[in-house]
Amino acid sequence: MNNEFFDALLDLAREKGIAEDQLVDKIKNAIAIAIKRDVGGTDENVVEIDPATGRFYVAVRKIAVSEVQNPSSEILLQEAYKYDSSVTEGGQIEIPLETKQFGRIAAQAAKHVIRQGIREAERGQLLAKYEDKKFEIISAPVLKVDPVKGNVTLEIEKGETILPRSEQIATETLREGDRVMVYVVDVAAGEKGPRMMISRTHPGLVKRLFEMETPEIKDGTVEIKAIAREAGSRTKMAVLSHEENVDAVGACIGPKGSRVGTIVEELGGEKIDVVKYSDDPAQFITAALSPAEVVGVEVDPDGAKSCRVTVPDHQLSLAIGNKGQNARLAARLTGWKIDIRPESGFYGEEPAPAKEAEAETV
Repeated sequence: MNNEFFDALLDLAREKGIAEDQLVDKIKNAIAIAIKRDVGGTDENVVEIDPATGRFYVAVRKIAVSEVQNPSSEILLQEAYKYDSSVTEGGQIEIPLETKQFGRIAAQAAKHVIRQGIREAERGQLLAKYEDKKFEIISAPVLKVDPVKGNVTLEIEKGETILPRSEQIATETLREGDRVMVYVVDVAAGEKGPRMMISRTHPGLVKRLFEMETPEIKDGTVEIKAIAREAGSRTKMAVLSHEENVDAVGACIGPKGSRVGTIVEELGGEKIDVVKYSDDPAQFITAALSPAEVVGVEVDPDGAKSCRVTVPDHQLSLAIGNKGQNARLAARLTGWKIDIRPESGFYGEEPAPAKEAEAETV
């Protein structure tokens, strides 16, 4: 029986990727608990399992006494002599158990531990796979859509992962059978196994898509410095070239807009502004407010990362954007508080709405 047990144990450990010594330790602990519960003895019952030698030894430890009060942990001195002729009253002896005495207990304990070990090992392997995909893009098929909550279930690594409604692009409708790109925001270990947090709205999705489409980004020639995004509507991205003869903006847009066009299509028509990054705040803020023209940028001398931007009167609405979106995204992209004013200094009868945009961390 021992040989068959150890052979099966070794095969299982190899098949499931579980360390054999780890599996043996768990089985020993489980058998020790089960033996104490079903047979008795003390907390120091002996369970020895050694795959190398094929040894499988189980013994119950009891105290030799002249009068038994607790049969689970005590044995009459006269009975104790059968196992150790030199034992004295109060001494501890080991009572070896034959296979038929602990075989059923061992089998049940081993079965439980092996199942548990397999589950833990599989969870560990899945967690490692998930960790490798953190901050990356995954293309996954849609399995089902919750008509009430709007959550979408995707198939990832032969398992199901939820894309919450809050992480979906508001302007798109996903259906069963669709294949979508999602960004892995984080990975967490849970009671039911590892869980992957995915998103279609995270700025990281835009960054990874550009890295896939733009060789100059992939090889490090062009660097993405910042992204500000309002998913489904508009994104602004600042890029920098590390080579004088390479146009960072042009590389991202691609020949006839092919590269940026592919990404816009993947994001359901979301507008994308690619601008040139600069260490000079005035130049960077000017670029960030495109497509609007900028006449001048006055930086707050107190170093509060606040500035006043002057634009031609006819460019004011363009600079601010629909519901303040252009100014808001420019502030997020640059990290500066931007106060936009018309060149004439007059806004009309009422001050233009949303003329000042606060910088936000994205």
